[in-house]
Amino acid sequence: MSNRSSHYQDHSHPHQPHRHGHAPTRRSGAATAAPAARHHGASSAYVIAHAGKQVRIGPAIFWVVVGTVTALGAWSAATATYFTFRDDVLTRLLARQAEMQYSYEDRIAELRARIDRTTSRQLLDQEQFEQKLDQIIHRQAALDQRTAALGALPDNSATGSVKPAARSLTERLFGKSKPAPLPENGAAPGRQSGLTVRSGGQLAKSGNVNDTIANLQASLDRVEQRQMAVLTAAEGSYDERIRRMKGLVSDLGLNLARLEVKAPRGGVGGPFVPVKMTGHGGAFEQQLSRISVSRVQLDQLSRTLAQVPYRTPVLGEIELSSGFGVRSDPFLGRPAMHTGLDFRASTGDPVRATANGRVVSAGWAGGYGRMVEIDHGNGLSTRYGHMSRINVKVGEQINIGQVVGEVGSTGRSTGPHLHYETRIDGEAVDPQRFLRAGARYAAAR
Repeated sequence: MSNRSSHYQDHSHPHQPHRHGHAPTRRSGAATAAPAARHHGASSAYVIAHAGKQVRIGPAIFWVVVGTVTALGAWSAATATYFTFRDDVLTRLLARQAEMQYSYEDRIAELRARIDRTTSRQLLDQEQFEQKLDQIIHRQAALDQRTAALGALPDNSATGSVKPAARSLTERLFGKSKPAPLPENGAAPGRQSGLTVRSGGQLAKSGNVNDTIANLQASLDRVEQRQMAVLTAAEGSYDERIRRMKGLVSDLGLNLARLEVKAPRGGVGGPFVPVKMTGHGGAFEQQLSRISVSRVQLDQLSRTLAQVPYRTPVLGEIELSSGFGVRSDPFLGRPAMHTGLDFRASTGDPVRATANGRVVSAGWAGGYGRMVEIDHGNGLSTRYGHMSRINVKVGEQINIGQVVGEVGSTGRSTGPHLHYETRIDGEAVDPQRFLRAGARYAAAR
């Protein structure tokens, strides 16, 4: 036991002397604290006495010992508590760990499902894009075929000649340059595309794919609209020209069916297969089929009108010195029938055929002087008189505008001019009737 020390004071009277040889009186007990010192400074020390022995301990060491004992007690209590509640703590820790594991697994499963959905969406978007791009490629191929079909449409002139109009039609569609085709790898033409299709079906993103597809679709829409506009204009042009040609024949009072029967036929030969106008195909194909029929009709009318002499036999400004009908004879001064038109011209000016035909007369013909007669078929014929020179011979096939001779003053003539006649079934008719109809037809073109 440790007891706080206290020093014994001497209670003997100061006047009484100390008793020598007598031991001081001791307190009873097993252990008693003795004073460590008599002076005042030794009052703060701790003394441990046991069996007559004393151990003096300073305050610092005393409290270190007390703290150590207290810490060991606390550690012992904690250890006992831990072992007492260890199972509960482990159970809670395991439960918490299992909860965290399940939470992580759920999160991983959610992320995996999200990745799967994203991958599926990307695959679907890529498949849709490839389908749209394939549609665009096929659509452009179809538009290229349509452009080729438009370029193959001929331009039939009134003279019966046929010349291709591919350049004019394609220029009306695309200007002077054709549109760039889509490459085989699926990339869009020009700078607007900005995307390519890699091997393996992976799309290399460059810009907004949907906007690019929309721009390509809009571009093809504009091309298709221009094609339809050109096709509609071509159909209208064919129909208008057919109407004017039929109007020309009607103005001349001729029988169109009779003229068409004896008009030259195009082509060489082959089996006859009638045209069937079906409702199959799109609007473009149906309209193109109608244009094809109209083109054949126009070609036949052009060949027919090429046999009709409604053009002038001389070039330049027309000046008539005598008209058709009754006039005063220049030699006798008496009324006489003038069966043609006299065109004032200079000697040596070329004389041209006014329609296709065959020469049936070429030589001196009495009052006509040097004269050429051309049979145009269907009872139509023309005569060219008073020429100074003849450039054709009998039986020769003549084309429109071909020079058949030169202006002169041979035969019954008072000066250089061309005497021009138009005959139907051998009877002279006024050439002005044909020339006026030809002028109206030319003005309407």
